[in-house]
Amino acid sequence: MTGFQHHFNALRLHCGEQALEALPRELDRAGCRRAIVFCGATLSRPGGALDRVAHALGDRLAAVFPGVRGHSPVASVEEGAAGIADARADAVVALGGGSAIVTARAAGILAAEGGRVSDLATRIDSDGQMRSPRLGKPKLPQFVLPTTPTTACVKAGSAVQDAGGDRLALFDPKTRAKAVFIDHALLATAPEGLIRSAALNALVMSVEGLESESSDPLSDALLMHALRLLAKDLPAMRDEPPDAPLRARLVLAAVLCGQGTDQAGGGLASVLGHAIGHRSDVANGIVNAIVLPHTMRFNLPATQERLWKVRASLPAAAGAEPPTMDVIEALEALFVDLGLPGRLRDTGLQHADFDAVVADAGADHFLQRNPRRVDGPLQLRALLEACW
Repeated sequence: MTGFQHHFNALRLHCGEQALEALPRELDRAGCRRAIVFCGATLSRPGGALDRVAHALGDRLAAVFPGVRGHSPVASVEEGAAGIADARADAVVALGGGSAIVTARAAGILAAEGGRVSDLATRIDSDGQMRSPRLGKPKLPQFVLPTTPTTACVKAGSAVQDAGGDRLALFDPKTRAKAVFIDHALLATAPEGLIRSAALNALVMSVEGLESESSDPLSDALLMHALRLLAKDLPAMRDEPPDAPLRARLVLAAVLCGQGTDQAGGGLASVLGHAIGHRSDVANGIVNAIVLPHTMRFNLPATQERLWKVRASLPAAAGAEPPTMDVIEALEALFVDLGLPGRLRDTGLQHADFDAVVADAGADHFLQRNPRRVDGPLQLRALLEACW
């Protein structure tokens, strides 16, 4: 492939049993002395992960915001932004999974820009073009301590949920993590279900990135290795509890996926996952795994020449011919082997929710990155029926 651009974003990453020990050094490198830690209620319990982080920070800890909630509701973001101001913080430390990381980023944006979250969000204009307001004010540096394999740890976008359940996307490259710390002891705090769901989400995003017409040889390399790691290590979780090295590999795979999809983007499975996730009784990664085979079949007219990359990354499909339906069947077999539900009706989603899901999906900016054009609500509804 020739004639493309690829931009690497600087990242300092520490991985291992002593990764957390590097946090004070990275804060000092950035000239930060007053850090506020964002986390959820579980991690903030006495004797838990927050205590280890507080010990590592020492007198650099200015405040703790333990109000992170699932799906990063706007109210939580607003409270976090107020916490940043009250603490006179000069750094933000996100401890936890995707919701903690996204809430911390969005709160950093709101604390700097002021106003309302809705006014800072990306919109799709009447002409179908995506418009992101220019968020020009300086942002506090972000330091990320992931406990799950979430691609959010290396992203610049922050998707939050307003009071009506609508998804608002904020984008600011200045909120990318200055450093990521994959600490074995912190990874051990996450329940297996959260680990599996986040890893499934990264797997789906890796596949969608490899399907994308925006991918290039560099992002392909990142995404193919991410998919290899995920396809190898997710089944290992089924057989025995994940140990520290396995959890760390899954997080590294999510980092690779996050960097690769910065170039390649997402697709239709992610769009439907966004719209369905908060309406179901299961985690987003499971929803994404249910819909992925169906969106891949929908996309085949545009993607079949690129599916060799997915096939080469899946051990079960490596020798399969042709590289189209067989690779989709290999993914379906993987999901069955993991014991995942196979239909949307098994997730708690109601058939009566379809109209709302279709409306949300149609307004999702990821839809514009799907390799095959989606011609309106009827096609989206037909996909939901196929997944039902």
